[in-house]
Amino acid sequence: MINLDKKIRIYLGRTPDFTKEIILFDDGQGAYIKEWNATDKPKPTDAQLNALSSQATTLENNAIAVANRQKEYGSIASQIEFITEKGLEAWKTNVQSIKTKYPKESE
Repeated sequence: MINLDKKIRIYLGRTPDFTKEIILFDDGQGAYIKEWNATDKPKPTDAQLNALSSQATTLENNAIAVANRQKEYGSIASQIEFITEKGLEAWKTNVQSIKTKYPKESE
């Protein structure tokens, strides 16, 4: 099941402060909204959030792809070293192969 926080991010169109603005709680039977303090939109219904499941899945999968890419790219220092040793074109090729290995879904 998709994380509730991702559905809320899509619903709001931004990332809220989950420590003050939107408080989530899981009592062992599933996560739910304990407090809704956002002022830009009213608290969504379960139906509204469930309608965002597909988009939330895409958001979650893309976050995983980005994390995998970042791990494989290495630090900025190692990327600069790669460029200085092998050249910019080789670096671009390497980056593209990593992006191909970990593709993002269209949003």
